[in-house]
Amino acid sequence: MAKKHRKTIIDDAVMTDAGLTYNGVALQPVVEKCEGCERVVEHESGKYCTTYAQPELRWHRGVCNFATHVRAELDKGGKVKINPLKASKRAARGR
Repeated sequence: MAKKHRKTIIDDAVMTDAGLTYNGVALQPVVEKCEGCERVVEHESGKYCTTYAQPELRWHRGVCNFATHVRAELDKGGKVKINPLKASKRAARGR
C-alpha cells in the first residue's frame, strides 16, 4: 500500500533568487545532523525541514527538540539537584 503524501510547507514554497521561500521567509537546507529525521522533505533544490526555516540554529545548543531520529539521554550520574530550602525543611521535620 502506498504511503499518502501529506501536504507540507515545501509544497507551497516558491523558488526565488534568494532560494526557496515560503511566505517571505527563506528556507535553508538541512544540515548533516538532520539526516534521518522524519521531518526532512526532499525538494528539487535540496532537502528542507518542514518544521524550521533555519535548521542549523536548532542544533546550535545541542539536540534539535523536534528531531525524530535522536533520543534525549538521561543523566546516569544518579545525582539529583535538590532545592536547599526544601531540603532544610525536610531535615527539620525529621524526614
